Amino acid sequence: MKRGVIVLIVVALALVLGGCEFVSERNKLAVEREAITGQWSQVDADLQRRADLIPNLVETVKGYAKEETTVFTNIANARSALLGAKSPQEKIDANNQLTGALGRLLVVVENYPNLKANENFKQLQFELEGTENRILQSRRRYNEAVQKYNTDLSLFPANVVASMAGFQREDAYFKTEPGARTAPKVQF
Repeated sequence: MKRGVIVLIVVALALVLGGCEFVSERNKLAVEREAITGQWSQVDADLQRRADLIPNLVETVKGYAKEETTVFTNIANARSALLGAKSPQEKIDANNQLTGALGRLLVVVENYPNLKANENFKQLQFELEGTENRILQSRRRYNEAVQKYNTDLSLFPANVVASMAGFQREDAYFKTEPGARTAPKVQF
């Protein structure tokens, strides 16, 4: 009889410890998923700041480069796509489109030396550069949060807990587009 009680106590203790481990792993995954959401919010805020700066930059450049309408149209379309994007993947794609359009704008600027000397343009360019740096850092932190979450989802016992609790991989990484790896040629 004592053996039966000891076995029951051991089984009950194992169930309690297993339950505690399950709750602990589930909570860790929930915290990591929220970290992804928080990091994405920062990326989104930085992308919005960039989108807000672009109309002023374009208007300044338009005053000097009236015949460059294709570049302006591409920037406007890319900005609209970014502002209208709903999911992280749509925003990532629209951001890549906007990055390409801004690169073409910088090439246009090179043809207008008076524009490069314009104080308003210099200030806008400085603000845009700072925003680009913020976006870079936000993207890095977001990707790190996604990587940590996805890695933990793959490890035991979190993978068992994840499948039981409905946690899914997060696949919306920010990646560079193949053309973005080649910097536009800018000469001052």
